[in-house]
Amino acid sequence: MAAAARAAADAGLAGLVLTPGYDLRYLTGSRAQTFERLTALVLPAAGDPTVVVPRLELAALKESAVPELGVAVRDWVDGDDPYALVADALAGVDQPAVAVTESMPALHLLPLAQTLGVVPVLATDVLRSLRMVKDAAEIDALRAAGAAIDRVHARVPEFLVPGRTEADVAADIAEAIVAEGHSEVAFIIVGSGPHGADPHHECSDRQLREGDVVVVDIGGPYGVGYNSDCTRTYSIGEPGDDVRRRYAVLQEAQRAAVAAVRPGVTAEQVDAAARDVLAAAGLAEAFVHRTGHGIGLSVHEEPYIVAGNALPLQQGMAFSVEPGIYFAGEWGARIEDIVIVTGDGAEPVNNRPHDLTVVPVR
Repeated sequence: MAAAARAAADAGLAGLVLTPGYDLRYLTGSRAQTFERLTALVLPAAGDPTVVVPRLELAALKESAVPELGVAVRDWVDGDDPYALVADALAGVDQPAVAVTESMPALHLLPLAQTLGVVPVLATDVLRSLRMVKDAAEIDALRAAGAAIDRVHARVPEFLVPGRTEADVAADIAEAIVAEGHSEVAFIIVGSGPHGADPHHECSDRQLREGDVVVVDIGGPYGVGYNSDCTRTYSIGEPGDDVRRRYAVLQEAQRAAVAAVRPGVTAEQVDAAARDVLAAAGLAEAFVHRTGHGIGLSVHEEPYIVAGNALPLQQGMAFSVEPGIYFAGEWGARIEDIVIVTGDGAEPVNNRPHDLTVVPVR
């Protein structure tokens, strides 16, 4: 919170107003939800932070770090004006501008703006550098999440049986994700055959068939809530030569992108490392998305590993490296690891083999 307040001051802001969401959770550990009654952390650029909270939500607040941090709490009841409490908590700061979390609903943003007499800006730029660079505890949490999802992928071949549906497989994977220690399932993609050519396909009643290439992309929050996210591609029975050839290029592209990761290299250079390999093999048009996204308390957060992002990487950043190739109506493949930027390279937290895993037909 002190670092966030300093960042707000450096940005010329009176302070930050953060309603429930990942930013609030990052700063206080609060898992509060957004309701029609305002809950907000008010973090002045100079002065003490305050939590404005409905009295009936006080018990839930005690499950966060707010009590042990000694943060002032201003509770309110129906009939009170919580936005006036926010304004009071910011009083004494000369700067008029205030930043709010991007998850603040219009239900609260509009009356807050009216009370403050200024339209807030987004706090994303202020908090970006804090959330992008993980500390040792966050990195340990990501390692544990990566190891847990690796254990799930180790079980996936037993679920890929011809005649079973993608939904059947997804149900087994969901059970395994929780069994391996995740608190819940964030997403499951089981893209078999032509469905694998849709990067964001989820699952369907399509039955698996011998010869299918199957993309399995899975993840969820683990332990204190840092997420796993890992993709591997499977073949039910031996794949054809064309699949093997194209998949080998994809492996090379993923290796090249991971090898490019180190402090000072830009996000777009990592993206280019994967894209250039695929382009040289005539597969540029088959790669239809960015190479990666940051990860932490949210599955998708900054930094984004994409063309046009000239952000230099820093030690402690965590993101996916996940090039893919997709052939409409036929098949698709993707290889995804979460990596941590180290002092001189990248540390993958996922360690399952990258080969196209051939599942014997039973």
